[in-house]
Amino acid sequence: MPLVDLHVHTSASDGRYAPAELVSRAVKAGLTVLAITDHDTVGGITPALEAAQNFPKLTIIPGVEINTDVAGGEAHILGYFIDYNDAALLGKLQEMRNSRQERAQKMVAKLATLGMPLSWDRVTQIAATDSIGRPHIAQALLEKGYISSLKEAFEKYIGKKDHPAFVERSKLTPAEASRLIVKAGGLPVLAHPLTMAEPEAMIKHLKTAGLVGIEVYYGTYQAPDISRLLALTSKYHLIATGGSDYHGLDEATETGLGQSGVPMKAATELIALSKKR
Repeated sequence: MPLVDLHVHTSASDGRYAPAELVSRAVKAGLTVLAITDHDTVGGITPALEAAQNFPKLTIIPGVEINTDVAGGEAHILGYFIDYNDAALLGKLQEMRNSRQERAQKMVAKLATLGMPLSWDRVTQIAATDSIGRPHIAQALLEKGYISSLKEAFEKYIGKKDHPAFVERSKLTPAEASRLIVKAGGLPVLAHPLTMAEPEAMIKHLKTAGLVGIEVYYGTYQAPDISRLLALTSKYHLIATGGSDYHGLDEATETGLGQSGVPMKAATELIALSKKR
């Protein structure tokens, strides 16, 4: 059965594998459709498309994942079929990456006061990109032996507002991110909606900003979750998409490439809608 994964990350943001390597792994895993959706950057798209030229059975969808603020947490907006050369999009993403870097530096400073000093140079070496995120800090912590797993870094120190080394950063609102994606010719989709307290309210709000879908088949979502989200896609006339959110950082705990049960229909509906626009 052909496999689809519409949510993966490369080393252009906070994934482990370079775009070409990720494409190769996707092919080996049996994928036929793969969306490159790095955090706040489109830097992985061109090398992924170039690598995919060697694999004519694999379709690459250019995308992005934009982190946004909501009351009590975050909402992530995926953008599919964006014009990844759009000047307005590129400018805003650069602003967001700059903010990521400033936040990361402040987190490293806080960790030092907690008795866990890290070398900023080492964090940037791990990132190997200007899109520095919390997973890079978590890797540095693990490397120094301050934690026993990447998960521990997020659960104890950098995952949430009430954690001792967490730092806020400048973000767009979900509606602003959705409109930015639409202006760049893309299709906005709400990522992992069950991380929000009131997903339906968010979906209803974002419909007015151009939302076309929500992730229904995500990571380890179980049957009750999927049924609940499918009902919302039907109610609000949205595409049911999905993906693994694969980073390649912890193969023992992550959902593998193409292992979220995303139906081919999710990809074909996105592709058809992109052609209409």
